[in-house]
Amino acid sequence: MDFQQLTTARPDTQLADPGAVLQQVFGYEQFRPLQEDIIQELVAGRNALVLMPTGGGKSLCYQVPALVRPGTAIVVSPLIALMQDQVAALRQLGVRAAFLNSTIDLQEARATENALMTGELDLLYCAPERLLQPRTLELLGRASISLFAIDEAHCVSQWGHDFRSDYLGLDILAREFSQVPRIALTATADERTRREIAERLSLTDARHFISSFDRPNIQYRIAPKVNANKQLLDFIKSEHEQESGIVYCLSRNKVESTARMLEGKGYTALPYHAGLPPEVRANHQERFLREDGVIVVATIAFGMGIDKPDVRFVAHLDLPKSLEAYYQETGRAGRDGNPSTAWMVYGLQDVIKLRQMLEGSMGNEQFKRIERQKMDAMLGLCEVTTCRRQALLRYFGDSLEQSCGNCDTCLTPPETWDGTVAVQKALSCVYRTGQRFGVSYLIDVLRGVDNDRIRQAGHHLVTTYGIGTELAANEWKSVFRQLVANGFLRTDPEGYGALQLTEDCRALLKGERGIELRKDPAVKASTRRTRDRANLSDHVQDPEGWEALRACRKSLAEQQGVPPYVIFHDATLLEILERRPRTMEEFAGITGVGKAKLDKYGETFLSVLAGGSST
Repeated sequence: MDFQQLTTARPDTQLADPGAVLQQVFGYEQFRPLQEDIIQELVAGRNALVLMPTGGGKSLCYQVPALVRPGTAIVVSPLIALMQDQVAALRQLGVRAAFLNSTIDLQEARATENALMTGELDLLYCAPERLLQPRTLELLGRASISLFAIDEAHCVSQWGHDFRSDYLGLDILAREFSQVPRIALTATADERTRREIAERLSLTDARHFISSFDRPNIQYRIAPKVNANKQLLDFIKSEHEQESGIVYCLSRNKVESTARMLEGKGYTALPYHAGLPPEVRANHQERFLREDGVIVVATIAFGMGIDKPDVRFVAHLDLPKSLEAYYQETGRAGRDGNPSTAWMVYGLQDVIKLRQMLEGSMGNEQFKRIERQKMDAMLGLCEVTTCRRQALLRYFGDSLEQSCGNCDTCLTPPETWDGTVAVQKALSCVYRTGQRFGVSYLIDVLRGVDNDRIRQAGHHLVTTYGIGTELAANEWKSVFRQLVANGFLRTDPEGYGALQLTEDCRALLKGERGIELRKDPAVKASTRRTRDRANLSDHVQDPEGWEALRACRKSLAEQQGVPPYVIFHDATLLEILERRPRTMEEFAGITGVGKAKLDKYGETFLSVLAGGSST
């Protein structure tokens, strides 16, 4: 890469203020909440710790100061895909950006290092392990550095969900580059994790900027798992046909089988997990970024730092381990601010499997205790009868005064029923059978099933045998699931799936208190009419013009080897279609069109509009 061939994005000295950079380079008229305050803090040479939701504009918080302050900004990023995406997008804007990682050869690495030393770079992206190499630190010590940005900063937390040991060494930046401002950014961190980030990165004296965690464009929906594959198919077919999405599964085998199932139904579905060869993972990720309508079926190894803005849904076929993980993964939907869905099905077996994995882990008792608390909070969100968004925000110390009106419990308030008697029967059955059996066996005893296993155990003689015929098997599953979720039952810590009583259930068993349970809704195919917002394509009044703009964008992207959204986001295309600029001056007023993109693409898109259909 000849960095001198890139059009510099740095404005003239008299215009080198954040507002001018925002408008001239990035094509936006105003900052989002907190962005300007964070940017001013860095421009002034002070440190900052930033919590801002995915899609909230974290990147601009260090990219704008990088173009205002003298020198090169060093961005620490944990994933190659994130570096490549952001560098490609910045180069489209005329910004002199590059990365150092394992995908480049020695010659390109040397050229990038030379560009750093000669002041030809505005931003340099680097993985933490690369940055901590003595040679890299020595190189940075001789260069002019404007700031350090530590992205995905929650990776430093050993209690977090994406811990990366390399991040622990980043405290060296405070010691070796004490005069260079540092900013740490993350989308997910509870109070404990925030404290740990500040301590481990020597940012205890930094100003903290905590944006609202609310993502109002995402509709949260959680349902009991009955027939997961059928439920997933109904959801995609009725609401997100031909749209990009991510489906998360807990195991590699389930990832593979789910991808095959979707492929068999005519969808472009690609598996992604750590067991696949690196070249296969890279190819699948690349297709997801560059093609329309691709669904990636993945373990949690996929998605961190992915900049794709038009992911219209994130589906979970298994329960996430924590609300941090759930928020991070669902946050990959709707980064462009347009309506998107976070959809999940879960069942008691998910809880049992996660508990087995936790108890079998190498973590100490403190680690396991904290992980149990996180899992309990995740279960609480699943079974809540009030607004899910309020419950989710409350966990992160945020608040929402009124119910959101855009989650399943708001759109279709769950019915409840007095489950006191049923719960007493269930708990008594657990006790009478010795607290040694799983939910399916317990349900058979309650419903009076006559089989050899029950007779051999002598449980056809216990007082709870056959006392639960008033409920169907699935209804009993719901009862047991909610008892586990609410802490009245626990799974066997030895990992065999048996249910055991907890101290909290005593008052229920003695009849000293009652309990209301959720009534599981009947499983039926959803339709777009059940949603309170339509997707982006539903807003298009001129489908032919829309497809013409998309085709133009795709062609330009393929010529340059970049994802289409790097040229323009969907929201920008929609504004172009709605406003129909006729001159370059009018085109410059479109949100997301800075000077470099105006010069590169203005005439091309104006020509498409002139030859396209009209509304």
